[in-house]
Amino acid sequence: MKYKVNLTFSAEDDLFKIYQYIYLNDSAEKSEKLYSKLYEKCIALQEHPHRGHIPSELSLLGIVDFLEITYKPYRIIYQIIKKVVFIHCILDGRRDLQKLLYERLLSE
Repeated sequence: MKYKVNLTFSAEDDLFKIYQYIYLNDSAEKSEKLYSKLYEKCIALQEHPHRGHIPSELSLLGIVDFLEITYKPYRIIYQIIKKVVFIHCILDGRRDLQKLLYERLLSE
């Protein structure tokens, strides 16, 4: 059974900022390709949303309601509620994420 996938406003903003950064610092072609791959990765959660794992930064804090999948250095953080997948953020995994994840996911 397919799940519905919803990108939150902050996840859409993350996706746009990633696109914009690559566009300005590399090329339009690479930004389009990365945007498409990240978006496809999100939409693929319709079929197998439980394939992700709990982000270690959140697990250390005792927060187990969120899962993540990755694409290259990017981390897609999401939550499953009933038959809906809520994508909360798409973040560069090279950043210090423990504080960022804690603040962003608990403030929504």
